Amino acid sequence: MPNPHEHFMRLALAEAQKAFQKGEVPIGCVVVCRDRVVARAHNLTETLCDPTAHAEMQAITMATNELGGKYLTDCTLYVTVEPCIMCAGALGWAQIPHVVYGCRDEKRGFQAYAPHALHPKAQIEGGILEEECRQLMQQFFRQKR
Repeated sequence: MPNPHEHFMRLALAEAQKAFQKGEVPIGCVVVCRDRVVARAHNLTETLCDPTAHAEMQAITMATNELGGKYLTDCTLYVTVEPCIMCAGALGWAQIPHVVYGCRDEKRGFQAYAPHALHPKAQIEGGILEEECRQLMQQFFRQKR
């Protein structure tokens, strides 16, 4: 696999597109463990009438169920938009060691408000397919206004 970050971010973008088609904020996520996708999710806050049903929260639940434990210490989470504070806290509790995101969330991203929410040893990498992730979000909000 030439560029695994781009490959897995494209899978997350496919999930974001599903959210977009449902009228959900188009954020998608995948969890990868040892080069195997163990969870795929997208925002479901409108569908479930649940403000906590973010893509990352859905993916964490799926991944822990798939792997049989509450810690995701061998996993990388790919998400199209920088996680919010709530999701960053959950990622910290799940001890995910590597978080890769597409574009920053200038208004709600965890790095501005809670930069230590992730596990202390977690590595963060942003800007993967950044423009594609940003464009999908902008398109969604243009249509809403």
